[in-house]
Amino acid sequence: MNPNTRAEQAAGRVSLWKGRDVSISPLSGGLTNENYLVEAGDKYVMRVPGQSTDLLSIDRENEVYNTRAAATTGIGPRVLEHVPGIDVMVLEFIAGATMSAKALQSPAMAARMAESFHRLHRAPRFLHDFDMFRLIESYLRIVDAHRVDIPDGYRDWLPRVAEIERAVTAAALPTAPCHNDLLCENFIDDGTVLRIVDYELSGNNDPCFDLGNTAQEAGFDQDLRAALCDAYFGRRDPRQLARMNLFALMSDVGWTLWGAIQARISAVDFDFTEYYTGRWERALEVLRSDRIDLWMDQAGN
Repeated sequence: MNPNTRAEQAAGRVSLWKGRDVSISPLSGGLTNENYLVEAGDKYVMRVPGQSTDLLSIDRENEVYNTRAAATTGIGPRVLEHVPGIDVMVLEFIAGATMSAKALQSPAMAARMAESFHRLHRAPRFLHDFDMFRLIESYLRIVDAHRVDIPDGYRDWLPRVAEIERAVTAAALPTAPCHNDLLCENFIDDGTVLRIVDYELSGNNDPCFDLGNTAQEAGFDQDLRAALCDAYFGRRDPRQLARMNLFALMSDVGWTLWGAIQARISAVDFDFTEYYTGRWERALEVLRSDRIDLWMDQAGN
């Protein structure tokens, strides 16, 4: 192995495959980190942190701790090695199909997602808490400090965001270990369960945030959102469905700022400007609709 690339330099610090022939190939899908498949007799996944990710409020100690906690339930990958100083993680390779929105859009898959959430939310307590409303405040400070471009009029909606926070906290669920950033690609079907990977934004949170966030990422319509809610709670629960819908909206509101910061700092070959613009337009469509008042009323009653 010729240690010329960043991946090869990182792999050279890993003791797990020291002395073995190593093959490294990039894995697609990462928007914050660089992910690699490493073959050294066995297969492994190596995660190399992206640049300036501290500006995205990513705590690498938290990520390693939480990944290990999630692995105890069999839902997350095992951490096989962590290289201190450079925060490279070597993870269990999970053989299976990486999910997509199309693959997840059925009541049967919604039920399997709910079972995966039950396992994740029963994991040992994560290291830190996660609160999207506080994260938005943190991101806005970063936006100001680094002169990051954000959509015109974003701050005009902050009073509405405060109303949403009051609505979702009126009947808040006890916090549990949550993923908080459930892109469809973070589900891997190992043939038995839907495993969940990538815990860099994980933290103890209201379980409805995970449900709403993943419903938004998977493009679930209201019927599929209801199916996911029913499967998770074991009954029809209009209040929790409303809270899911509000958290789905808040994932767009929050990740709009994440995308704007990424557009400024990231070296990943991805159009973050299109990403955050699209998320904000989707959020605005809901913010301007009558649905939000109905959901806030249902969430608070």
